[in-house]
Amino acid sequence: MLPTTIQAIRSILTADPSVNPGERNRLVTLLRHGPSTEERNTAPVAPVKVCLIRRKEVAERLSVSLRTVDSLAQSGTLHKRTFPGRVRASGFLESEVDDLLTGRISAAMAALVDRRA
Repeated sequence: MLPTTIQAIRSILTADPSVNPGERNRLVTLLRHGPSTEERNTAPVAPVKVCLIRRKEVAERLSVSLRTVDSLAQSGTLHKRTFPGRVRASGFLESEVDDLLTGRISAAMAALVDRRA
């Protein structure tokens, strides 16, 4: 990494009030020299994949109407998610929809279908 890049990162970290000087120095050292042998020996943590899907795709996956998807969201079975800085909901977590499909939340879905019938 170029020294100017490290200097720019240090300046950004200095301007950030949530980073104390000790953390700032540790981060800059880590950028310059890489992780220590102790940090290298730790098992890597798998990143959590967060995938939002639109309500139309949720309806297709569940084989229900868009209105039923909205009812599931209103009842709390599915939770609408938004991106930072946005006002309207952007979609639903794919993991919640998969849980619904595998039957982990089937009681709530059954109650909603019974209510509509």
